[in-house]
Amino acid sequence: MATSTSTRASEPAPRGQGRGRVLAAAFDEAERQPALAESRDQALELIARGAPPHELAAAAEGDVGLTCAIIRAAGQLQGGGRIRSVPDAVERLGPGAVEAIVRSAPTYEMFQGDAQLALQPDRFRLHALAVQRTADRIAELVGYGDRDELALAAVLHDIGRPVLARLHPGYAERFDRDGGTPDDRIDAERRELGIDHALVGGVLTRRWGVNGRISEAVERHHTQQVEGGAAIVRLADMIVAHLEDCPVSISVMTDAAVSCGLGEDGLRQVVYELPQGVGSRRRATGPCPLSSRELDVLRRLAEGKVYKQIAQELELSASTVRSHLHNVYGKLGALDRAQAVLMATEQGWI
Repeated sequence: MATSTSTRASEPAPRGQGRGRVLAAAFDEAERQPALAESRDQALELIARGAPPHELAAAAEGDVGLTCAIIRAAGQLQGGGRIRSVPDAVERLGPGAVEAIVRSAPTYEMFQGDAQLALQPDRFRLHALAVQRTADRIAELVGYGDRDELALAAVLHDIGRPVLARLHPGYAERFDRDGGTPDDRIDAERRELGIDHALVGGVLTRRWGVNGRISEAVERHHTQQVEGGAAIVRLADMIVAHLEDCPVSISVMTDAAVSCGLGEDGLRQVVYELPQGVGSRRRATGPCPLSSRELDVLRRLAEGKVYKQIAQELELSASTVRSHLHNVYGKLGALDRAQAVLMATEQGWI
């Protein structure tokens, strides 16, 4: 669990102010998350030089404030359906709208020590990005499908905390990292406040028009017996807490790894790799020209399988497999299978 940020101090509501107005202000607190000034400047530089949408999305995804602003704006557009990822939101908005959103976003300076902030912004950013990176590595190891969707859930997993900080003065100090394991702290929130930040985060992301799977992962990332994205974010949050020297139950973390399909050996691998900055593969940085079937064939080729094995697994003929690979080489401009696998891996498509 991360600490989060707030643009105003948590203070009691003025006398006569209704609960509804206090709640609305608390939601606004989360919706106006400040962005790191360097993140804002990088995004504006990318826009100025006409960078492709996937580069702009990657810059926005690296900052919680920019992510919140862009997701919320995209969710207000009519007719596009639920938001599936930051790249999806950037594509829907277009560079002009994204630029306006970035320019209007509140910002903070790195290492800012403002006593008026209920929750410190840079600690939240660093934790959110660590959870995102950890979740992505877990997803790679277990073969989880939509890593862009998972990345958004990981960045927003603690977004309910600013709401509770606004509603409950002293929240940050009472429920900070030193208050026990992640499960201990969420239990204390439920017991003392009657609600928890994960549930609030689920409500907030649904309000922004985010895909239901993402909202569910945010809402249930402290729930036992979960599957899919929620289970991966839960495990990633515990791993990052462990690396941040916060109390974590090793047995609970191991059980969570097993429920993700990672297992204890995989858990050890992730915990070993992350501090060294190794083992993480980039997610797709641009549109993939390959069909889903062509990707299926190429993934198996990357695993060292021969045409006959691939054909049996996909229930295709060997000639059809060859045809798919011929198309792959043509679309990628690859000379052979090794080059095709290398190009697709570097782009994060397989």
